[in-house]
Amino acid sequence: MKRTSVRNVQSRRSGKIGFVLFSMAAATALVGGGVYWWISSGSGEGASGKSKPILEQVSRGPFDHIVLETGEIESSSNNEVKCEVKGRGGNGTPILEVIPEGSIVKKGDFLCQLDSSALDQEAKTQRIAVSVAESTVISSRAAVEKAIISKQEYLEGTYLTERQVILSEISVAQQNLRKAELALQSAERLAAKGTLKPLQIEAEQFAVQNAKSTLESARGRLKVLDELTKQKMLVQLESDINTAKAKLESDETSSMEERDKLAEIQGQIDACSIKAPADGQVVYANKFGNRGGADFVVEPGAYVREQQTIFLLPDPTKMQVKAKVNESRITLIREGMPVKIRVGAVDNDLFGKVVKVNKYAEPGNWFGPAVKEYAVYVQIVDPPKEIRTGMTAEVRVFVEQIPDAIQVPILAVYETKRHHFVLVQDGSEFETRPIKIGGANDKFVTAQSGVKDGESVVLNPRNHLDKMQIPDIVEEDDSEEFAKISADAPTKASFAASESKGPPRSGARSGGAPDVAAIVQSIIERLDKDSDGKISKAESQDDTNFATRFDDGDLNKDGFVDKAELTSSMRKMMSARAGAGMGGGPAGAGAGGPPGSRGSN
Repeated sequence: MKRTSVRNVQSRRSGKIGFVLFSMAAATALVGGGVYWWISSGSGEGASGKSKPILEQVSRGPFDHIVLETGEIESSSNNEVKCEVKGRGGNGTPILEVIPEGSIVKKGDFLCQLDSSALDQEAKTQRIAVSVAESTVISSRAAVEKAIISKQEYLEGTYLTERQVILSEISVAQQNLRKAELALQSAERLAAKGTLKPLQIEAEQFAVQNAKSTLESARGRLKVLDELTKQKMLVQLESDINTAKAKLESDETSSMEERDKLAEIQGQIDACSIKAPADGQVVYANKFGNRGGADFVVEPGAYVREQQTIFLLPDPTKMQVKAKVNESRITLIREGMPVKIRVGAVDNDLFGKVVKVNKYAEPGNWFGPAVKEYAVYVQIVDPPKEIRTGMTAEVRVFVEQIPDAIQVPILAVYETKRHHFVLVQDGSEFETRPIKIGGANDKFVTAQSGVKDGESVVLNPRNHLDKMQIPDIVEEDDSEEFAKISADAPTKASFAASESKGPPRSGARSGGAPDVAAIVQSIIERLDKDSDGKISKAESQDDTNFATRFDDGDLNKDGFVDKAELTSSMRKMMSARAGAGMGGGPAGAGAGGPPGSRGSN
């Protein structure tokens, strides 16, 4: 019975899910059909499929050239809080307790507690090692003092006593020698009188010799004591002292190392209790992989490696926006440009300025597009307390601000061969006018000539090419420049001719397409006076045509045109010339449509 009921429940659930999926598919089909019907039959087109001219008036007023991007708020002054606990295992140190993300903390406040149980046990073992080392030092210090006392004992005790004994023996020997000599003299006088026998005189002479020998022996032992025994004992005693001192120094070093190791372990235990190094707001330093997987998430139980960042403490008074700008617009932005910032959490717009434009593109995503993006950092002036790190912000970089300008809707501009036209309504007629464009934004362009305030222009000129009269455009300057460069530089055909061991024939250049690499190399060799591989603004003055287009060729705006920039510019120019008909036929022959239809926006 239970299995049956479970199956019934599962069947009802699967039926509901199927109904929901069917409903979503049906709604998608209806929306798609409606969009298709609107595109095919609506959107301002009649039954004939031809749209009516949409008119908009030219206006005059303040103009802002704006680059609009989204970015993420961050602090320009981030205090990184890292794990200072050394790794004693393969995974690191686990987190036991952590403060909630977003908390406002003061310097010294608690942030995180790491597991210190292994360190506590290591500290107990190390304390025993420190005690043993300290006892060894005490014994070694006593041995040094004992050796010093032994030396003092010998010099002031044993040595003096032995010397005094020998000096006493010398005195006795001298006295006995004096007595023997007097006795010998008395015996000799009595023998001269005939009262003593010769044997008695010999006995007195022997006594004198014996006394002399005893005296000389005592003097010899004194000399040995002063000159040899004393020095030998001093050498031995000094050796004992030095040995004891060396052992004491070694033991003290070992004891110091053991104490330092204990202090290090204690410091590691203290490091397990992480505190805020400065005031700020707590932000977890979570890391996520390129495919959405989490590499590291700050939470109880997570393992932290040595020197791994756990928290960020951004300074809320120093906030900025990091925006990624498309490579097509990054050259418009400069440091110091004013910026208006819009954040969803704040009612009023914020203000800032561009403080940094990265020279290198951001790392691309493996699944993302090939278009490069560059980071632009915008400092927020007087950031309010409501904004937080990680919030999304819309930035409007004011590239150019014109107080009074003629503004034409950007949809009304028709571009061909780097010339711009608008279709102006004049009563019931339409007039094609060339205009000179200044600044531009996402809605309008400024017209420096060609139209007046209040005139009506067609917003969809591409749908009314039959009403437009585009004049024949001959770009004489570019043609002359291209011809000059092509004439001066070698091409693939000329290289092929040179490799055939014969002089190139006249007009061989027309047998193949210009070799861009050879042209670029020729220009650099001709203008690069200092041989640094790039052309400076001053070096470009030697060629008038090149100097007039130097700023266009300097893509990264560093004041130099290198080989890569020159190659890119040359390829674009040749591509434009080829599309304009300069590849052989009459101008405009390869456009495949009405004059000026190629390259329109």
